[in-house]
Amino acid sequence: MESMGNLRRTDYCGELSAADIGRQVVVAGSVAKSRDLGGVIFTDLRDTTGILQLSFDDATDRNVFEKASGLHSEYVLIAKGVLRRRESVNKAIPTGEIELAVEELRVLSEAETTPFEIRDDVKVKDELRLKYRYLDLRRPVMHQPIVLRSRICQIIRNYFCDHHFCEIETPTLIKSTPEGARDYLVPSRVQPGRFYALPQSPQLYKQILMLSGFDRYFQIARCYRDEDLRADRQPEFTQVDEEMSFVTADDVMTLNEGLMQKVWKEMLGVDIPTPFRRMRWDDAMDTYGSDKPDTRFGLEIQNVTGLFANTEFVPFKNAIAAGGTIRAINAKGLAGQLTRKTIDKLSDVAKTYGAKGLAYTRITEESVASSFEKNLTEEEKNALHTALNAEVGDVLLLVSDAKRVTACTALGQVRLEVGRRCGLIDPDRFDFLWVVDFPLFEYSEEEGRFKAMHNPFTMPTQDSLDKIETDPAACYADAYDIVLNGVELGGGSLRVNDPALQNRMLKALGFTEEKARESFGFLMDAYRYGAPPHGGMAYGLDRMVMLLLKRDSIRDVIAFPKVQNASELMSGCPETVEEKQLRELSIALDVPAQEMAEKGE
Repeated sequence: MESMGNLRRTDYCGELSAADIGRQVVVAGSVAKSRDLGGVIFTDLRDTTGILQLSFDDATDRNVFEKASGLHSEYVLIAKGVLRRRESVNKAIPTGEIELAVEELRVLSEAETTPFEIRDDVKVKDELRLKYRYLDLRRPVMHQPIVLRSRICQIIRNYFCDHHFCEIETPTLIKSTPEGARDYLVPSRVQPGRFYALPQSPQLYKQILMLSGFDRYFQIARCYRDEDLRADRQPEFTQVDEEMSFVTADDVMTLNEGLMQKVWKEMLGVDIPTPFRRMRWDDAMDTYGSDKPDTRFGLEIQNVTGLFANTEFVPFKNAIAAGGTIRAINAKGLAGQLTRKTIDKLSDVAKTYGAKGLAYTRITEESVASSFEKNLTEEEKNALHTALNAEVGDVLLLVSDAKRVTACTALGQVRLEVGRRCGLIDPDRFDFLWVVDFPLFEYSEEEGRFKAMHNPFTMPTQDSLDKIETDPAACYADAYDIVLNGVELGGGSLRVNDPALQNRMLKALGFTEEKARESFGFLMDAYRYGAPPHGGMAYGLDRMVMLLLKRDSIRDVIAFPKVQNASELMSGCPETVEEKQLRELSIALDVPAQEMAEKGE
């Protein structure tokens, strides 16, 4: 291995072009692949910007040529030479017209054979890729999202700074508070028996900043939630956090529409039309069965409860008697794709989301096959077909349930599955919308009480103020979520800035005065010294980048993600610690021996 000596990089590989032909340059990077064709050697050099072909031939210094003949994948090089036009153009890469005729070459580091090939189309298990994440990130398909993520952050920062925002860091060791997901706890060494929490969001601090007179704040913040993982969820994630004083919900939404326009234009060259469509939460649930509806395709849900007011069909009759509902979709023209076997799988989807089953009618030229119509009167059947505009080639899908949200949610998930299976979703379309007027509270069957749907500091709508104590289920919030293609990008609300109203909210959520003081006393005290009206929102940066780059999982746009059991395979965390460390923290472990054995400890 050699040192760089007097060689210093002058250019990045991917930034060179035919306009640079004839210029002497120095490039550095890793060998993507090397091809020895006898009297000619071609080596693809890869750096963070792309690939440049290095050429060694009979005009190359013999010492340099011999050195090139020993190059292998992932060797780290620095090379000096003159750019020239390639004899065989490679249109697959931006630098495919040029190559570097190498005059001087230094091998800075050799490399062992890697556990998998460093190329985009390699087939290898995720576990192996994540164990050797530093190799996986060398692949352009994995490297590019991390680079683009950095660019997106810069666009966001510039946009907020241009709109009078101040970037302020808030603490990552904070007070644990109730409501929300489970906290990650950090023991205090200097105060034995006491704990910090890692922030699930900077919510309280950004409100305090408004009370501190900063007017507009933003932060690209690290957040932590101890919850089960899935494709778009990680225990630690990045949030684009913002808060503004003296604004309405319209102000917040308009400013953030501008942000989305700027990001999509600068990153993709796509013009996003504004203002975004707005949809009330009730309408989103009733029409799409989701508070983050994918509106890129139809198959809207219809309420057909009224058609069966006097039905004797037991599932429908019981749902109505319990104050429930019957919802339906007409999968128009899809009978050819929605076979009986496929419908059975759709029924499993409905059951997964709480429905007892999925009723169907499949209409073809040959017959009408139905799981339930034989139990209907002729009048009921005709009324259903008329209401749904049923024709030959259609499939009617119905869910009944005692709970409106269960029926709508289950059928909404069936709708999404039909859209995916039948190719109804345009992958190149970006369909933004706002979901507004969320319920202020939601009832927790598990806890037997109402909880805040967003957080306890959300401002109720004006017509909900007199119902907080008497009819919490009928209260709505001055809240808004931004949704893209069926994914919640972010959300927020206007905040309570009146101490008396905040006390009412906390009391409605079951907080005693003592518990409220213990959890949120510093914010409640701050209100007493003058609090401007304020509101804001937060985005999941990981989700934003995932959707922008059309990736399937946020793991693809995070440098070092966790896996399903919240471990990070490359470093091996979480891990046990020495007994001495535990003693310093006044912690004694009481983990059953069987559990330790299962973890291999």
